[in-house]
Amino acid sequence: LNFQNDAFCSYVFYSALLLVKMFAVAILTGQVRLRNKAFANPEDSLRHGGLKFYRTDPTVERCRRAHRNDMECIFPFLFLGVVYCLLDPSPSIARIHFRLFFLARVAHTVAYLFALKAPTRSLAYTVGQA
Repeated sequence: LNFQNDAFCSYVFYSALLLVKMFAVAILTGQVRLRNKAFANPEDSLRHGGLKFYRTDPTVERCRRAHRNDMECIFPFLFLGVVYCLLDPSPSIARIHFRLFFLARVAHTVAYLFALKAPTRSLAYTVGQA
C-alpha cells in the first residue's frame, strides 16, 4: 500500500474525516457535560459546584451513545478498509464505498444527536453497514 494507489488514498482521506468526526463528538460530549453540569465523577462535580452535579443527564447520555456507536463502527472500518485496499479494488468503486460509509456515519450522528424521527438513524446505520 502506498499513496500511488488511488483506492488507498481515498481510504486514508475518509478515515481521517471519520476520526475527526468521532473526536468532534467526544469534544461535544464534554461540552454538553459542562453546560448541563452532569459529571460522571464526584471529583469533577466538586470542582464545578458540588456533589449534586454528580449525576446523569439524558443529553449527555445521548452524546455518549453516539460516540460509542462511532467507535463500534469506525474502528472496524479502519481495519477492513486496509484489507479491502489490499484486494486491489477499482479506485472509483472503492471511493464510492468509502464516501458512502462516511456519509452514512455523518447522517447517523446527526440523527442521533438531534433525535430525528425513526427510522432515520436505523437507515443511516444500515446503509453504512451494507
